[in-house]
Amino acid sequence: MHAVQPRPERCPGVSIVVPARDEARNLEVVLPLLPTNAEVIVVDGHSVDDSAAVVARVRPDARFVQQTRRGKGNALAVGFAAAQGDIIVMFDADGSADPAEIDRFVAALVAGADFAKGSRGLLGGGSSDITRLRQLGNKTLTGLTNIVFGTRYTDLCYGYNAFWADILPHLDLPSPFPASGDLQWGDGFEIETLINCRAAVSKLQVTEVPSVELLRLFGTSNLNVARDGLRVLKTMSTEWIRARRTNRVRAWWPVPAAALQSRDPSSASVEMSAV
Repeated sequence: MHAVQPRPERCPGVSIVVPARDEARNLEVVLPLLPTNAEVIVVDGHSVDDSAAVVARVRPDARFVQQTRRGKGNALAVGFAAAQGDIIVMFDADGSADPAEIDRFVAALVAGADFAKGSRGLLGGGSSDITRLRQLGNKTLTGLTNIVFGTRYTDLCYGYNAFWADILPHLDLPSPFPASGDLQWGDGFEIETLINCRAAVSKLQVTEVPSVELLRLFGTSNLNVARDGLRVLKTMSTEWIRARRTNRVRAWWPVPAAALQSRDPSSASVEMSAV
């Protein structure tokens, strides 16, 4: 089990990281609903709309920072690096996450969890947005992850999560600095699956929290069932090989030693989209 510093039992500082690219209309609605006693960090993906002006107008206390590369993973890493709270909340800008649930995540962490993982599959959770095909794909990928990594997740492909800031070294995310145009493993939409896998490998205490996914308020989603399903599979396999190379997970199927020696997860080729 990992070693952490003593944590506050009550009233921990909370930082909410909101990655956004051209989400001005959604930010206009969402940001005023976030807790006023939390640090809000909006990480902008080089938007061409009036996101900066909207943030300054509706949530003047929020920090507005630019991501250093491209992709949702890089945006989150930039926000994590900027966060000053004891607890970090991953919060989507499109209106699909319910701000009222933040207290639920914080409570799970204060109760002893290292990582509070949102789940649409638990009693009290659900989704107004997921299709039957996406639901089937998520269930299949979740089951496969549980077999490979020895977890008991009920929902793999969901990005509403919170964690103590002191576990960041265990997640070993790519540094957002220095700024570069070259994408790194973890910079893209694989970030959520990557975090879930590394939390399992690091033996962090994960508590699932029931969460209801709401409909996007404005704009359209970039989700693609086939493309994103393959991305999740590639992430799982790459993270499993990464963990196997350090003997941190059980070998669930035979892998030639030459493959473990020659394959470098950091050079894995995946489709990485900007946020």
